[in-house]
Amino acid sequence: LANPLVLITGCSSGIGLAIAVMLARDEMRRYYVIGTMRDLKRKDKLVEAVGDAYGKTLSLLTLDVCSDESVKQCVDSIKDRHIDILINNAGVGLVGPVEGLGMDDMMKVFQTNFFGAVCMIKEVMPDMKRRRSGHIIVISSAMGLQGVAFNDVYSASKFAIEGFCESLAVQLLKFNITMSMIEPGPVHTEFEMKMFADVSKKEYVGTDPETLHHFRTCYLPSAANIFQGLGQTPEDIAKVRNHVTDLARCPTFFNIVVVFVACRLPNVPKWLFPNSPFNNKTLNKS
Repeated sequence: LANPLVLITGCSSGIGLAIAVMLARDEMRRYYVIGTMRDLKRKDKLVEAVGDAYGKTLSLLTLDVCSDESVKQCVDSIKDRHIDILINNAGVGLVGPVEGLGMDDMMKVFQTNFFGAVCMIKEVMPDMKRRRSGHIIVISSAMGLQGVAFNDVYSASKFAIEGFCESLAVQLLKFNITMSMIEPGPVHTEFEMKMFADVSKKEYVGTDPETLHHFRTCYLPSAANIFQGLGQTPEDIAKVRNHVTDLARCPTFFNIVVVFVACRLPNVPKWLFPNSPFNNKTLNKS
């Protein structure tokens, strides 16, 4: 039998890159990995990390999950459109007071995090159904389980994809297709650190002074400390993906939660996670 073909979105950095490297260099399974990104000019970091596996167990394709045409072209370019495992990883973040965010920026988050993932699933699902086999993995977020202050839009996009996938998973069982969700907590990457540096300089026009002060003096320092000091690494998430693929052999939908609950530590402000199950008071009762 041919090695399982894995298509991964958003492989230029972070979690997507780490998963692609781990799978392509996996001596046990020998998956064949197709890593994708919007601009192949950004491939150097992945190519360097994967080493001599490039061109053997890893190839690269251009893919923009926000473009229906790009998604179709990418899948059509794969022999017989045969994808055994789809890993939806591509995503964007957005943080800040809602009244200071532009609607275009908000819609971009949903276009990538929700509709982009839906578009990928729609494209590969009919072929998986015909073969009566397949595994769809979605990299979601702990913020798809619990809203977090000043991450309103990002959290909403993750809540949306959670509901979509949990609903669809039930329908896919009869076709022997497994749906898995991975919900990381804070993940420390260069992207997140740059984002915190960038947002600290934004004016967020239209935001009242009290909210803006709270965002800049309370949220940003606390969040940056959590990501920098307590965050998971992309490699941590990639290792969990291995566990998820093992579970795919079982005929049940698994919602795999990988949550690093930072507020278990007493120095993290409770207002970041006001509700159960992320509230210190709730956790301490267990």
